[in-house]
Amino acid sequence: MTAFQPLVFSGVQPTGNLHLGNYLGAIRKFVALQEKSDCIYCVVDLHSITAQLVHGDLADQTRSITAAFLASGIDPKKHIVFNQSRVMQHAELAWVFNCVARIGWMNRMTQFKDKAGKDRENASLGLLAYPSLMAADMMVYRATHVPVGDDQKQHVELTRDIAQKFNNDFSGRIAELGVGVEMQVGEETVNGFFPLIEPVIGGPAARIMSLRDGSKKMSKSDPSDLSRINLTDDADTISKKIRKAKTDPDALPSEMDGLAGRPEAENLVGIYAGLTDMTKEAVLQQFGGQQFSTFKPALADLAVEKLAPIAGEMRRISADRTYVDSVLRDGGERAGARAEATMKSVREIMGFLQH
Repeated sequence: MTAFQPLVFSGVQPTGNLHLGNYLGAIRKFVALQEKSDCIYCVVDLHSITAQLVHGDLADQTRSITAAFLASGIDPKKHIVFNQSRVMQHAELAWVFNCVARIGWMNRMTQFKDKAGKDRENASLGLLAYPSLMAADMMVYRATHVPVGDDQKQHVELTRDIAQKFNNDFSGRIAELGVGVEMQVGEETVNGFFPLIEPVIGGPAARIMSLRDGSKKMSKSDPSDLSRINLTDDADTISKKIRKAKTDPDALPSEMDGLAGRPEAENLVGIYAGLTDMTKEAVLQQFGGQQFSTFKPALADLAVEKLAPIAGEMRRISADRTYVDSVLRDGGERAGARAEATMKSVREIMGFLQH
C-alpha cells in the first residue's frame, strides 16, 4: 500500500462510435469506481493523432465520448471529465518521460508492433512514444489506480518502470525538496515523487469479442456493423444484432469447461455476465442445457434493457453542445490546476530555472 492519496485516472480515445466492449470493459468500471474513489476521466484527443493525424470531426467525436461518459452515469461535478489537449501539462510531462524511458522499453510494447505492422519505419514517432504520453496522463495527477483492459496492462507496467526510474534518478532532489511520499516497493519502504500505479483489471466481461468472430476483439474499425453493438444503437438494432450473432449448434453447457473451443458461445455468455454483474459460471447454471434459440432472446432483452436508455440519454446530451462544452471546459480548468501543481514540483526536482 502507498501513502499517496488514492486517485483513479483513465481515458478513452475519440475515434468513432463507442461500442459494448468499451462500455463493459471500461466505462461501466468508471461509473462503479466513482462511488468510492476520487476520479479523473479524460477524452484523450492527443492520443488520437498517433494513428490518424488528420481528423475531419475530432471535436464532435470528443463531444460524443463525453456524452457517453455522462449518459452512462459519470458525475462531472463530483469528479473531473475533460479532454486531454486542454491541459498542456500532459505533453510537458510526456517530454520529460520521453527522456526517462529507454528506446528498448518502447520497442518491446506489443501494441506498437501490432499497430505499426511490417512497415515500422513508416510509423510516426508519436505512435512509438504513445506509452510515454499514457504514463504522463496518469502521473501528471499522481494517480494510484487505472482501470484498463488486459491489452493495456503492459503500458501500465511501463508507467511503473518510468515512475520508478524517475524516483531513483532524482531521489536526492526529491528528499532535499521534501516532495516525496513513502511507499512500499516489494519489501522495502522508499521515498518517491511518483506512485507506482496499480491496474484495475477483471470482471466477467473484461474483454468483449466480435459478434461475428469470437476470436477477434469487438472493434470500431471492423467493416461489419453487425460485429458490434454501438452505444448509439436503438432497441431494434441491438436486438437484431444479438439474434444474428454467430453461434454453434450445441446447447450451452452447465460448466465453464464446456465452453472450451467455443469462442462465440463464451463471448455471449460473457456479455450476459457483464450486463448483470454475474459470473460466467452463474450464467451457465441458469442457462445450461438450453439452446441459443432460448438464450439469445433473453440476452437481447437484457441488452436492450441496459443499453437502450444510455443511447437515448446520449442523443439528448449530444444535442446540447453548449452543455457538453461547459463540462469539458470546467473539467479542464480543475484538471489543469492539479496538473500544474505536479509539474511545478517536477520542474523544481529537475532543476529547471523558473524565476
